[in-house]
Amino acid sequence: MTDMIDLDRPAVSMAAPSLDRLLRPRSVAIVGASDKPGALGASVLANLVRQGFAGDIHLVNPKRAEIGGRPCVASVDDLPEGVDAAVLAIPRAGVLDTMRGLARRHVGAAVIFSAGFAEDGPQGLADQQEIARIAREAGMVVEGPNCLGLVNFRDNVSLTFIEMPEATAQGDRRVGIVSQSGAMAAVLATTMIHRDVPLSCYISTGNEAASGIEDYLAHLVDEPETAVIAMIAEHVRDPARFLAAARAARLAGKQVVLLHPGRSAAGAASAATHTGAMAGDHAVMAVHVERAGVILVDSLEELGDVAEMLARNAAIGAGGTGIIAESGAFKAMMLDLSEAVVLDLPTLTDADSPALRAALPDFVPVTNPLDVTAQGLVDPGLYGRTLAALVEDQRIATILLTLIQTDTGTSHVKFTAVLNALATLRPDKPIIVGGVDEGGAVFADDLSALRQAGVTYLPTAERAVRALARISAAAARDFTAAPLDAAPVADLAQVGHSIPEYRSKAIMAEHGIAFPRFAMAQSVEEAIAAAETLGYPVVLKAQSPDLPHKSDAGGVIVDLKNRDELAEGWDRLAANIAASRPDLVLDGVLVEGMADKGVELIVGARNDPHWGATVLVGFGGVAAELLHDVCLLPPDLPRDAIIARIRTLRMAPLLDGFRGAPVMDIGAVADVVQRLGRMVAATPAIREVDLNPVIVYPEGQGALALDALISL
Repeated sequence: MTDMIDLDRPAVSMAAPSLDRLLRPRSVAIVGASDKPGALGASVLANLVRQGFAGDIHLVNPKRAEIGGRPCVASVDDLPEGVDAAVLAIPRAGVLDTMRGLARRHVGAAVIFSAGFAEDGPQGLADQQEIARIAREAGMVVEGPNCLGLVNFRDNVSLTFIEMPEATAQGDRRVGIVSQSGAMAAVLATTMIHRDVPLSCYISTGNEAASGIEDYLAHLVDEPETAVIAMIAEHVRDPARFLAAARAARLAGKQVVLLHPGRSAAGAASAATHTGAMAGDHAVMAVHVERAGVILVDSLEELGDVAEMLARNAAIGAGGTGIIAESGAFKAMMLDLSEAVVLDLPTLTDADSPALRAALPDFVPVTNPLDVTAQGLVDPGLYGRTLAALVEDQRIATILLTLIQTDTGTSHVKFTAVLNALATLRPDKPIIVGGVDEGGAVFADDLSALRQAGVTYLPTAERAVRALARISAAAARDFTAAPLDAAPVADLAQVGHSIPEYRSKAIMAEHGIAFPRFAMAQSVEEAIAAAETLGYPVVLKAQSPDLPHKSDAGGVIVDLKNRDELAEGWDRLAANIAASRPDLVLDGVLVEGMADKGVELIVGARNDPHWGATVLVGFGGVAAELLHDVCLLPPDLPRDAIIARIRTLRMAPLLDGFRGAPVMDIGAVADVVQRLGRMVAATPAIREVDLNPVIVYPEGQGALALDALISL
């Protein structure tokens, strides 16, 4: 079974059929039923029986009258009408005829394991589209093709050939798993089962011919016991519906955690502008899913860690973390890592932490992280006393206890002390336990007891810190939105062309973006007259929709201080264009006053065909080309939030009076970002806008965009 390929499935505007007949069937048909060990149909039947499925099971096999004492019918046409779900454990060649037969019998849903469809060339794609047509006309839910099926753990429904460990963990905060990759869904489900995390479902969507991750996400939002939705997506085919479902999950108090591979891949449509080249597809996706409330993670391991923490701790979120360590060196490591991943560790001292001071031996200073040394082995009650003090400290929202686990004996002493403290304290704050020595000897019963007490245990404290940082950052997000009330740009040129600088500037000036004064000239005499009105020095710029990058063709001449220099510059510009682009027809030459120096930034925006408007801001010049010191923002971010994001850039100190330089007008930059975002969001015909450079001046003096390009 291969992984899902990156194939676009048209968005369905009508409401999708209910998924209940797939996820909670009262009757199941297995097409391709078998009793041969290892056969897919045999595995599905065994899973249903082992899970205790209470509904009717119908077997389809043209060569058998019965299997394991259960009767078989020869064809799907012999099935009773209205079976809820059918599992197609058959070769690819028989899938289309079977789907037509299921539609005739009004079967509610189908799970298709077979591969060889869209991932296998034009005919496979055509056949997959036929599956979608059949499903659409019959009102049938289809999972797959090229999928591993699903398990509804709560209702004991197993429509997969994968044999998973028994899921025994119970609770009213369950994790639902949705993945395009069946293999990764199975891996994550197995991980959660081994950690005793309650699961609601495991769903593998495969090629998504007629249902996708957004459908299952929307369904799980309405599942009361599903508190966390852990997702693995290689491609979000219907971003608008996905974002709507993610926002609904956030409003319902549910957490969506997403692993989306592809961070390292070049953007699929990277344009020649700076904005297009630096705002790759994965980065644009990240901006919008996080704005909707999704927690984005980088690895399968991190996906499991974050999902487990969220499932065990409804209260986990924003606020400071208190760390208890047993080594001074490890304390320093925790400080370094917490700073790197931006996990807030409130400062604690002897003077401001009386309860913690009283709980500790005299030789242990109050700090955060707190190093209790090896004293816990001599005085196991130390763990309980320090936990109690941190539980009562209003500066601490989450407690991470890191334990050295060199042998089962010492580990048991520590775990017993922690469990006794938890039983006494019954804390309302999340408590995480992380090992220091991965693979250290720990009794399975101790881990089980810890998890039963609602504590997340991870093999390494480093993983705990990273997961906490993800969760804390998400909890601290402000979802306040600024209005997107700009008027769309009218009368744009034909799609596929660039709007030259002089027209781009005129358009954006109407949206409140400031530029140096300029005039257009058709002759050197007109240029001289314009320069004398604008004031020297000036810059000359060749203007044509077919010349988006003027400097590459020698079409920019700067710092012309008088009429003689301007005349020489005019001739030089004409010669450069004639040499590099002899057939190019210019609209004219832009004459513009030279701007004063300041801090050079870049601001841009693009309308992604899938995710919509996204704004880029960062440092320009060498910083843009070499350091890639930029960030991406949604277009509806409030002004204060834009300023806060700009301050996260590595070179942001240049805006705050670095080494005696004046403090720069960062608010003016935020205004440019906000106005540009509104304009682009209001005008879907705009593909990209590039303002490069934008010069920001000392506070109160604003910012000027020196060059502008709108691409359609």
